[in-house]
Amino acid sequence: MDSTDRVIRHFHESIHTKQKAMDQLAPHIVEAAGIMVAALANDGKILSCGNGGSAGDAQHFSSELLNRFEMERPSLPAVALTTDSSTITSIANDYSYAEIFSKQVRALGQAGDVLLAISTSGNSGNVVAALQAAHERGMPVIALTGKDGGAMAEFYQAGDVEIRVPATVTARIQEVHLLVIHCLCDLIDNTLFGSK
Repeated sequence: MDSTDRVIRHFHESIHTKQKAMDQLAPHIVEAAGIMVAALANDGKILSCGNGGSAGDAQHFSSELLNRFEMERPSLPAVALTTDSSTITSIANDYSYAEIFSKQVRALGQAGDVLLAISTSGNSGNVVAALQAAHERGMPVIALTGKDGGAMAEFYQAGDVEIRVPATVTARIQEVHLLVIHCLCDLIDNTLFGSK
């Protein structure tokens, strides 16, 4: 297979995964957006976390709310727990890497806030710990996962929403996660501020 064919194969696999996910995930995305809208409308904020590419997705989501998505509107309160290197490294050094998000959730999260927890496998120990910390603080969790849902699936409570991509390849899961994030941002904006 030559390089062009490899690239085309990636496009086809991405398209197929998104088509497969579309009908299955749409109701969960709408439900998750409703939870986020309710929090934001009641002076809550959205905390987000993940590792690696999922950390990038957490930051991407936060920036779309704090700055803007596709319409001019007031900034919305969101915090990516992945960005403060001094906090992350001090927690990892003094306690453990597994606590880098949960300690922040316990300090910054309040009842009425929402945690967006992102893990392609659902097995990221520090994201599982953040999910548990969110529950301790009375926060619902929106989880972006893939594969079989992983360890996170054992800890959901009433009021949580899992958006599990029906795929096993990490790259395909991440591609759908980005689309889900854009759908959430669009629904938040449209619900709170109306269409353009």
